[in-house]
Amino acid sequence: MTPALSPARTRLALLALALGGFGIGATEFVASGLLPNIASDLLPQLDASSHQQAIAQAGTMISAYAAGVVVGAPTIAVFAARLPRKGLLLALVAAFAVGSLASAVAPTFGTLVLARFLAALPHGAYFGIASLVAASLMGPGKRGRGVAFVLSGLTIANVVGVPAITALGQQAGWRAAYVCVAVVFALAAVAIWIVVPRQPGDPHATAARELGGFRHLAVWVALLTGAVGFGGFFAVQSYIAPLATQVTGLASGFVPIALVVAGLGMTVGNIAGGHLADRGTIRALFLCFGGFAVSFVILGLGAHTPAGLFLGLFLVAGSASALSPAIQTRLMDVAGESQTLAAAVNHSALNMGNSIGALLGGAVIASGFGYLAPTWVGLALCVPGVAFAIWGAALSRREHRPAVRPARVHESPARDGSGA
Repeated sequence: MTPALSPARTRLALLALALGGFGIGATEFVASGLLPNIASDLLPQLDASSHQQAIAQAGTMISAYAAGVVVGAPTIAVFAARLPRKGLLLALVAAFAVGSLASAVAPTFGTLVLARFLAALPHGAYFGIASLVAASLMGPGKRGRGVAFVLSGLTIANVVGVPAITALGQQAGWRAAYVCVAVVFALAAVAIWIVVPRQPGDPHATAARELGGFRHLAVWVALLTGAVGFGGFFAVQSYIAPLATQVTGLASGFVPIALVVAGLGMTVGNIAGGHLADRGTIRALFLCFGGFAVSFVILGLGAHTPAGLFLGLFLVAGSASALSPAIQTRLMDVAGESQTLAAAVNHSALNMGNSIGALLGGAVIASGFGYLAPTWVGLALCVPGVAFAIWGAALSRREHRPAVRPARVHESPARDGSGA
């Protein structure tokens, strides 16, 4: 049980959790703006022969990070559910700092890919545990907003941190960017240690109970909704730099501005998504997917102009970010007692989308369809995303349908009372 905190202490604790999310947003998304720099440094021969092929191969480091989230989130969540939550958060943030430093000193592209995979292992577990802590601090009826507050660190990172660190990486080298990210995680560890209250783990949690959440079909459907639907965002996000420079024709100095615009969209979408999730997760999913589809069309048709590019990026990022609190809350609703697992595997699902989107986006670029093609990949992925959301809605209706007990003939009151 979390001790009662003053409103000021509660806000500081939430801000400390969000700072950890800020670091995660920086380490996850900074690669998007530095792919050309990484490709020219670690893949020089391929870059000299085909810049598109080099960019596409460099994109695999984004997929490697996503794969690390997919593996790490359920694994850590299942075996760490009994541990005190504050100590676990500190250990996860420390692991992030080490992973970011390993990325900064990677001597070859292969070792960088490995470092990105290892750095991603704590990602889902951090957001999962931090979301549970935030939900307990916010109180009943505000889970969606608690989740959104933790995620706000990630979205604000895309407004401030990612563009600033990208600019640093362009000027001082991409390795300096990951050193900067490690410093952010060190600051987050200090903040969590000072202001986040101690919370026990779940003493009744076992690996079997947590894994039992996977017995629910609705959990799998919610995961697939996030994985497939969110893939469209990462198909675009992973290749913002070449989209801005090669399609819109902007100078490389405008790439951080494009990232700021996308980050603003994520921040606005995250806030809206938290409020929508508290009013009904299924309804929120349909509204977000509708906005998602429209945003891809706007970006695809307008990216040849700066105004169309920035508007499209804002809308794509905003509608994608609004999906996350809805899917997170939906998983917590349908997972039964497996709350730690439910809070963590949402990020496995979203990063499956990251991996799918980055790979498909890179594939259409490498096939010669151009840097705008990932936008249409994103639009196509909305279709199965909506299909899974419809399936989830059907499962919810089935669960809440009242059971009708048929009357038995021999229990008829008229027959019993006739005396015949």
